[in-house]
Amino acid sequence: MKRDHIHVRNYCKFNSQALTAFTSSLYIAGLFSSLFASRITEKYGRRPSMVIGGALFLAGSAMGGAAMNVYMLILARILLGFGVGFTNQSIPLYLSEMAPPRHRGAISGGFDTCISFGILIANLINYSTQKIKAGWGWRVSLSSAAIPATFLLVGSIFLPETPSSIIHRGGDLHHARILLQKIRGASVDVSEEFEDLIASTTEASKAVSAKHPFFLLVQRNYRPHIVMAIALPLFLQVTGISAVNFYAPVMFRTIGQKESAALMSAVITRVINLLCTLTATLVLADRVGRRVLFLTGGVAMVGAHVTLGAVLMSGMHDHGTMSKENAYVVVALVCVFVAAFGWSWGPMAWLVTSEIFPLEIRSAGQSIQVSVNFLMAFAVAQSLLAVLCGLKAGLFLFFAGGVMVMTLFAYWLVPETKGVPMEQMGRLWMDHWYWKKFVTTNKVEDMIK
Repeated sequence: MKRDHIHVRNYCKFNSQALTAFTSSLYIAGLFSSLFASRITEKYGRRPSMVIGGALFLAGSAMGGAAMNVYMLILARILLGFGVGFTNQSIPLYLSEMAPPRHRGAISGGFDTCISFGILIANLINYSTQKIKAGWGWRVSLSSAAIPATFLLVGSIFLPETPSSIIHRGGDLHHARILLQKIRGASVDVSEEFEDLIASTTEASKAVSAKHPFFLLVQRNYRPHIVMAIALPLFLQVTGISAVNFYAPVMFRTIGQKESAALMSAVITRVINLLCTLTATLVLADRVGRRVLFLTGGVAMVGAHVTLGAVLMSGMHDHGTMSKENAYVVVALVCVFVAAFGWSWGPMAWLVTSEIFPLEIRSAGQSIQVSVNFLMAFAVAQSLLAVLCGLKAGLFLFFAGGVMVMTLFAYWLVPETKGVPMEQMGRLWMDHWYWKKFVTTNKVEDMIK
């Protein structure tokens, strides 16, 4: 007797609860740990959070490589999620506070660049280890995360704390000034920047003494900040990038590629993404600005999703495989999408949210941003394979609609932050056509009332 599961539809081949649980467990762990990390980052500084994150990464990679069953794999994934939560909360803040305003895009954008590079290396490792015949290649793949984890842990121990954090936590002002001078260079006059740091820290101390940073975020004066902290990471996941990052090999195998070819296709897309991210962060962000990249990338991603959906609708049905020509078109469209994401929302969403928060809500705001990002990534990972099974190619049209909405959001509501010192970022909101109705100059007085 024939069994129904032999004729599983193409879009439902990999709708596995085990695969979904393994992937999504990292996100839910990162969500909770990022909220906890906010308190550590606020009270003890950015560096301790990075050290804790590195240690958790190391523990997670060791357990993953030594796992004896799926439960140990999921526990290892949770430990890695805790590490991601701590590092995603602290590293963007650290980079933005250390970077000079004119180069902040290049330096802070290095965070997303390194993520893209890491995903590329992971794909290369997966491509290599799947060729190991003995069946233990996956252990090499999972335990190899210990290498960057060690660099992160050891490197963080020797990094200095940011001047902003030192001043905010009531540290030695003389030491903070010397450190700022060392960071900016001996020939640079840091007097004005240091005075701005002192002023913003005084403002932040008054605000925090009035209310906890998380309660400050719901105040009317911080309406644009909380909207950006929620909307930008939410839109980041609506692009469909998680689908591409984690399920690209699955998707390529669905359209008829063999396992090794699917992995190689994923590697190619990651190379393209990395090159575009490097171009955006090192060259474009501090020259053309963040908004131009948001808008051009959004338009390109909409086009890629619509075309991809149309090709899949016409070329891949419930059973059978796609023609080789259509398969190549699908791979090319995925490359266009990851290229557009790489020069736009990928690095820019992280960059903008790391630089817009005033000091009194900076750690809390970043933790909200990271938590929403994890929550949305969790929702996508938990539902993507089932939704792909149900909507089929229509899933990409859904993503196209989401990208269209977020592009309009960027056009109307995201201000240009290029070259603006973090301590002076408040004037952007006061000059904005919409946000100026919420932001006033008497922040502390308004909060105390």
